[in-house]
Amino acid sequence: MAAAALREQLNALLSSMFSQGLVDEQFQQLQMLQDEGGTPGFVAEVVTLFSDDAERIIAEIATLLEQPIVNFDKVDAFVHQLKGSSASVGAQKVKFTCMQFRQFCQEKSRDGCLMALAVVRNDFYDLRNKFQTMLQLEQQIQAYDPKQQ
Repeated sequence: MAAAALREQLNALLSSMFSQGLVDEQFQQLQMLQDEGGTPGFVAEVVTLFSDDAERIIAEIATLLEQPIVNFDKVDAFVHQLKGSSASVGAQKVKFTCMQFRQFCQEKSRDGCLMALAVVRNDFYDLRNKFQTMLQLEQQIQAYDPKQQ
């Protein structure tokens, strides 16, 4: 019955992620693709790729904003890339923060961009931690019942 308790924990985590606006229906679509396609590990792979890519992009943005003369077009291009990655994985809160971030890029506001970077970084780390917990729960459930996805 431990698997049932873990599944309950996983469902509660996913519900909280939706209610907090961290993820949207696009994330639900990814889960449905995994379930219907019989492709175990699909969501884990997508989430891991997103997390690695987002971390790299955030670091690039931080480096650009530390320059004496900020190339706001480059910053905007990276923010746009992060927004697209977020949208494709259903990372709703990060996507919305990127939309606000782009406004500061267009205004060429270093202070605004630094503030937006802090918010996007916080939103991303919050989501990444929840994704990691989700993946750990899924692995534990899989260990109890290898036929479960």
